[in-house]
Amino acid sequence: MARALPRSASLRARRWDVLVLGGALSGLAAAVRLGSKGLRVCVVEEDEAARRPSFLREPFFLPGLGGKGPLDAALRELGLPPIERRDLVIDPVAFQVLLPDARVDVGRADLLGSELVSWGLAKPEEAERFVEAIAAAGEAAELRIGSLEWIRRGGLRGLARGGREAEPMPPLPELLRAPPPKLAPLLAAWTRACAGPAHAALPPEALARLLAAPLAGGACFARPDTGLRALLQRRIESLHGEFRSLSGPFRLVELGEDPGVTRIAQDDVWLGRALILNAPAARIGAALRSHGQEAPRWLDGPAPAAREVRIHARALRDAVPEPLARRAVLASAPSGCGSTDWPVTLLQEPSARGPQFVELVAGAVFPADHDASAAEDTLARSLGALLPFAGNRVRRANTLPQPLWDDESARFEALPGGWPFGLELRASRRAVYRLGREHVAALGAEGEILLGVRAGDAILADLA
Repeated sequence: MARALPRSASLRARRWDVLVLGGALSGLAAAVRLGSKGLRVCVVEEDEAARRPSFLREPFFLPGLGGKGPLDAALRELGLPPIERRDLVIDPVAFQVLLPDARVDVGRADLLGSELVSWGLAKPEEAERFVEAIAAAGEAAELRIGSLEWIRRGGLRGLARGGREAEPMPPLPELLRAPPPKLAPLLAAWTRACAGPAHAALPPEALARLLAAPLAGGACFARPDTGLRALLQRRIESLHGEFRSLSGPFRLVELGEDPGVTRIAQDDVWLGRALILNAPAARIGAALRSHGQEAPRWLDGPAPAAREVRIHARALRDAVPEPLARRAVLASAPSGCGSTDWPVTLLQEPSARGPQFVELVAGAVFPADHDASAAEDTLARSLGALLPFAGNRVRRANTLPQPLWDDESARFEALPGGWPFGLELRASRRAVYRLGREHVAALGAEGEILLGVRAGDAILADLA
């Protein structure tokens, strides 16, 4: 269990209703949900994570922010006013997939159909059937996802209520389960870039949703330092929530019934009626042990099987090929990193230095034990191959220290027992809750936001 503090520590303790440990999207969504119901919330991020530029922490693809889809509905449910989205631009092209012999703009239905025909990937009738199959499967997946019990009903105190079984997902059309050889590489790169799972196989609900999401186009932010994270952070702060950064060694503590954290060798004690673990539990436990601290049993959890590595480069805008979309999937290599089975994502973000510059972020998923420097060099080569004539108009930014425990890049293997995986939210008899992103990793950023909203509702009911 966490270390109990003496009663005298209450004199120096800061208190909130809910303490969120880690800066992942799911915890930010939960913080908004709880704050909107009147609870005082504090988000505690690791200093190395908090200092990273916002564009390095943004998801590659934001599905359905144009007025429909589960993510858009969840953000409306969180109360984000339309004025907060004033910098949001909806592009008919969600992203571009660069294959060995094609550069396919993936986006709205009419655009995607014409692209498949133009690049010789399908005949007109086959392209029409393919897009229709994606749209129909996507509608079924939305209904299925909307009916799921995200929080496992069974466990401790208020979460031990009976749940209901969701309607089963209809089988995917044959055209999607076993796509024609010319379309299979496109689908592989497309879905793996959007979800970034540590495993290749995706459950049918997730596969259908990832395929259908780009048909609504892509969401981009027009100004520097804006994005989904910034929207959620501003919303938390507007609800009188706070952000704190945590550097160096710390430990988990208890004071009376309240869990929290304290920085070792400092007087800071941060407590909440509830503590939400918004980072991989195994990483938090490893960080505690590395500082000679006890790690409670409820920090036992799956270790990440992989992690997304990203590099940042700054470029003059005229060094980037004009036909290259703002979101691109590099899948033109014959094998290895940058192939259809192991794609590289590339984001172009507005630069605070002025309109003549652009911030480039290249990323790919590597095994957890892969050397970080080697992974970054691999990504740099992929970026260099895409921009072979850029010369010194593209410069790689300095590598930033990686967070030790507040790790949004973690990717997990598929959990046994089928999908979706109801999350056992409550981690201990104290009010400690665990947001296990491995349960919804197959849905990417959309799954994280949905998990956060549902977890916020469950925690709110548990604290009532």
